[in-house]
Amino acid sequence: MGIPFDKFDGVIWYDGKLVPWTDATLHVLSHGLHYASAVFEGERAYGGQIFKCTQHSERLKRSANVLDFEIPYSVAEIDAAKRLVLEKNNFTDAYVRPIAWRGSEMMGVSAQTNTIHLAIASWQWPSYFKPEERLKGIRLDLAEYRRPDPKTAPSLAKAAGLYMICTISKHRAERRGFADAMMLDWQGRVAECTGANIFFVKDGVINTPIADCFLNGITRQTVIELARRRGIEVVERRIQPEELSGFSECFITGSAAEVTAVAQIADWHFTPGAITKQLMDDYTAETQPKGSAAAA
Repeated sequence: MGIPFDKFDGVIWYDGKLVPWTDATLHVLSHGLHYASAVFEGERAYGGQIFKCTQHSERLKRSANVLDFEIPYSVAEIDAAKRLVLEKNNFTDAYVRPIAWRGSEMMGVSAQTNTIHLAIASWQWPSYFKPEERLKGIRLDLAEYRRPDPKTAPSLAKAAGLYMICTISKHRAERRGFADAMMLDWQGRVAECTGANIFFVKDGVINTPIADCFLNGITRQTVIELARRRGIEVVERRIQPEELSGFSECFITGSAAEVTAVAQIADWHFTPGAITKQLMDDYTAETQPKGSAAAA
């Protein structure tokens, strides 16, 4: 087991200033801890540049609005703070985690006057899955928990509370020998994985679930754009579990997972193929800073 995250060296941007890593704390009676009034982003820097930096900051602000609070910093200020954290920690290739939450002024369901805090941390974190797994294909379990009806949860926000069932599902999958789990939606249709969106290939066409009860990931949007640039048809539609036997390839996408092939979901099997490999390569090229040697 590695060093606990609260023991890392470095600095964290906290409410407008840089503080030593171990000093970036909050009170145990913070509303965000007890009532999940917190939103966050997961981002990656490649070659010193944060990929889709502004899009992530904009989504962070939207997520906060969905949870009925306003982050007291502009998108431009959040962008600048993220870049400062990278610079001061001397990182070029790293993970970036902004998080905003309600503070401790009131403890109860209602906390409309609580201070809104924002912190931004960064650390070196490779792809969610090992390089050899990403191309060979990971194995997914089928989660017991389902993505909720969007009328019952703020599904389009990247909100901390929505990940509770993801943690439970991923733990269960890992105990059963899988890398992750695929979740269905509240009506029993294919939704996503615990922290990544999912795609399937059949007859050269990419199929992916409609993102209406889960997050329309920024990596998901990027990969759809990359596929269409290649002239590959992408269809966003309802996908039933019984259709999975008819797909030849499967892959998942996310800032942490990047583009990762899937070889198995429960009893369904797939063979990582040309489309998955092409999009893995295209995504790697897309994330390189423009004008860098790697992008040339």
